Amino acid sequence: MTLSQHVAVITSDEQALIVASDLAEDFKRDSALRDRERRLPHPELEVFSRSGLWGISVPKEYGGAGVSNVTLAKVTALIAQADASLGQIPQNHFYALEVLRVNGSPEQKQRLYAEVLAGRRFGNALAELGTKTAHDRTTALTRDGDGYRINGRKFYATGAIYAQRIPTSVVDEQGVQQLAFVQRDSQGLSVIDDWSGFGQRTTGSGSVLFENVYVAAQDVVPFQSAFERPTTVGPLAQILHAAIDTGIARAAYEDALHFVRTKTRPWIDATSDKATEDPLTLKSFGHLSIRLHATEALLERSGEFLDLAQAQTNAETVAAASIAVAEARALSTEISLAAGSTLFELAGSQATLAEHGLDRHWRNARVHTLHDPVRWKYHAVGNYYLNETNPPLRGTI
Repeated sequence: MTLSQHVAVITSDEQALIVASDLAEDFKRDSALRDRERRLPHPELEVFSRSGLWGISVPKEYGGAGVSNVTLAKVTALIAQADASLGQIPQNHFYALEVLRVNGSPEQKQRLYAEVLAGRRFGNALAELGTKTAHDRTTALTRDGDGYRINGRKFYATGAIYAQRIPTSVVDEQGVQQLAFVQRDSQGLSVIDDWSGFGQRTTGSGSVLFENVYVAAQDVVPFQSAFERPTTVGPLAQILHAAIDTGIARAAYEDALHFVRTKTRPWIDATSDKATEDPLTLKSFGHLSIRLHATEALLERSGEFLDLAQAQTNAETVAAASIAVAEARALSTEISLAAGSTLFELAGSQATLAEHGLDRHWRNARVHTLHDPVRWKYHAVGNYYLNETNPPLRGTI
């Protein structure tokens, strides 16, 4: 696992968006091929890392651009539009950086942020199979001299296979969850490429096995306490997921427009300069356009709420940010699936031809939107407005 030789320094929101837009053009070119052949994007991630985009959420006082969450979401959506897997791979990286921001010591922030600005990627090893609930953890952190040992197994570890550090949720001997920033090359740590999803095929979201893995005490950051008080860790995680879905939706929508405009279909009049005057097709695009624009607006709005919550963190601002993000996530889930399905309807069986690979948009949306149940977003939003009840403090809202 090599580090990027030269990493660009991004200093502003405007620069971050320009760099992301340029990268997206490059990443889009072979995205269908990478999906079809499940070609893991190691070269693309090196370029991605060297661009400086993985460090844009590092606070200014630690040398980063400290971009707004509006910008972070837009950058994520731009990359996900080009390649949905590449858009998802850094999600847990930014999530870990937010845990570090709210719970890390000054020394931990200085050291780990510096690694990120030097091009190091953080993955994740959070979820586990076989626990009573999705929030329970059994991976153990036990004291060993001045450090600790980790034993356990994780799955759905997006980004781990590409990372230099793997932030890992562990339970210490007092039953408290911590986040251990484990070195990827640690003895006893195995990253297993057993991800077989029919969508998001190149995220490398496989398993991680910890067999008596050593971690230094200074690499362990409090985790559970991030959900025992109001923090922005949960809505930060969720706005990135909403951005990924929004990017997928935009990609499917743009490909549907291109297909209908350029491919011969039974309803197109060859003598007309219009793609089609078929009322059902026009309705489909009208319906998609309205909902896509609404989703993009909600995504930007939720970023503004999240920016306020980070600047003025309290129960009210965090709850408002969580609800705003939940609204964006609910709609982004629906539009990403709808856009992919409409593309199937308009392109027909040609959507699955190797030369087009348009079916990947629906497959990517179907897999990614299962990350956590959107039905609970509606419950939380309704409870907030009707009963003035704040949402729970957790990473899924």
